[in-house]
Amino acid sequence: MNPVEITRGDSPIVLGLPHTGTHVPPDIMARLNAQGQILADTDWHIHRLYNGLLPGATTVRATFHRYVIDANRPPDGESLYPGQNTTGLVPLTDFDGVNIWADAPDQADIEARRTAYHAPYHAALQAELARVHALHGVALLYDCHSIRAHIPFLFDGTLPDFNIGTVNGVTCALVLQETVVDICAKATGYTHILNGRFKGGWTTRHYGQPEAGFHAIQMELAQATHLETEAPPFDYSDEKAARLRPVLAEILETLAEKVLELRP
Repeated sequence: MNPVEITRGDSPIVLGLPHTGTHVPPDIMARLNAQGQILADTDWHIHRLYNGLLPGATTVRATFHRYVIDANRPPDGESLYPGQNTTGLVPLTDFDGVNIWADAPDQADIEARRTAYHAPYHAALQAELARVHALHGVALLYDCHSIRAHIPFLFDGTLPDFNIGTVNGVTCALVLQETVVDICAKATGYTHILNGRFKGGWTTRHYGQPEAGFHAIQMELAQATHLETEAPPFDYSDEKAARLRPVLAEILETLAEKVLELRP
């Protein structure tokens, strides 16, 4: 199975989708325990939610599940949030801190998975960003994520609906950050935060180089915005999505215009 799916477009926007995949090779699935086999920490239906919102957008989607290896973690496994509960390059627990393995991977397993899955995904993402940059003189990576709104192991209280991550303004031009914040702020019935609990994963941090014309923004959506419930079977809500998709479309359409204004 191909670890990455690519849809090429001519927009300056590249959508990264590192966590929507649910493929787990049979030998790895057999090593997960019953808790792990639920695959609870999927970014459920995010590729469906964003589908068609920006004609011409390039998409780079990992088909493998984050329990195989997490495409949004550094390849060396260094923690993105030192001192806080989180999950690693190959998670040993789920987001609730519960063990997911009957037979946990060792370092050799992790390195094999990095080579087979993590590296091809990022090679594809880097290539598409370079292609788009060559077309426009600028490129914007919009990294698409979602997570349950209530996870005491990771954060207190309820997560805002829109969690915008720019690593404290480092990974994109200020005007792009302000554009997303302004649209989220005026979206009726939704809450938002900039660089809160989720400031941007390794993808955002690695590719966001605004001085070189590569901008990156992470959007972590609370799953309550587009799922029927944040529990199995994690069904997509057409009604909720119908309210949310126009907001996301406005974000992407406006970013596509604004980023072109940053061309040298």
